[in-house]
Amino acid sequence: MTIAALVVDDEPIARRAIVRLLADDPQVHVAGEYGDGLSAVRAIREHSPDVVFLDIQMPGMDGMDVVAAIGPARMPATVFVTAFENYAVRAFEANAVDYLVKPFSRDRFVQTLQRVKTRLAAPSASSTGAAGSEAIQQVLEALRRREGYLDRIPIRTRDQVTFIDVDDIVWIKANGNAVEIHLMNGVHEMRETMASLAERLDPKHFARVHRSAIINVRRVQAIHPWFNGHHVVTMDTGQKLRMSRYQREAFLRLVSARGDIPLPPST
Repeated sequence: MTIAALVVDDEPIARRAIVRLLADDPQVHVAGEYGDGLSAVRAIREHSPDVVFLDIQMPGMDGMDVVAAIGPARMPATVFVTAFENYAVRAFEANAVDYLVKPFSRDRFVQTLQRVKTRLAAPSASSTGAAGSEAIQQVLEALRRREGYLDRIPIRTRDQVTFIDVDDIVWIKANGNAVEIHLMNGVHEMRETMASLAERLDPKHFARVHRSAIINVRRVQAIHPWFNGHHVVTMDTGQKLRMSRYQREAFLRLVSARGDIPLPPST
């Protein structure tokens, strides 16, 4: 069985990495690689590939637009490529849609490719089908929820309301049924639970490193190993926050996708 694959990613380095990994498999033929959504739509219609590795975030026409243009029911087997892990990734997992979180390892890629082969070998692989169409649609709806994330947060005081830009937040601390929002030059209290506020913050920029702490990833200065598998995150204000072990993997994937924060050695 020969598998025809398309690779769509606006980042040349990421695109070439996928092409190189596909070239290692004699069963896979790369029918084309593209750096924008419009070219991807044309190629999918022209080549009818078996699988497409599709970046979610691209300028102009993004991965969501590509799927919308082709139609979820007519999409080939799709491996979504993303630089962040959030509600969308949980939707991928729940609906058995393959995905890769940048940066991914060779082993993870091989695992994903094997899943693609298994799907294509199934009797119903000639079409995405109703179940696959519904799965992709749920993924798109999860991705679109990103548009509702907060840009500013209203802080009520006794006689006025002050708006804080989320970019100015350094970290957030849980305090019962309230949260403390730490800025470079002060702290504000807000009557909202940590869980509720976390759902309204863009997970590309905010990460929960501990049960009682959310940090602005853009304000991270360094990450250092601690003990017993824990790590300490140092913010640009000098504040040091302990990271829970169970939060480490997802957090490091998010930070490594940025490429500008020193990562601790693997343990």
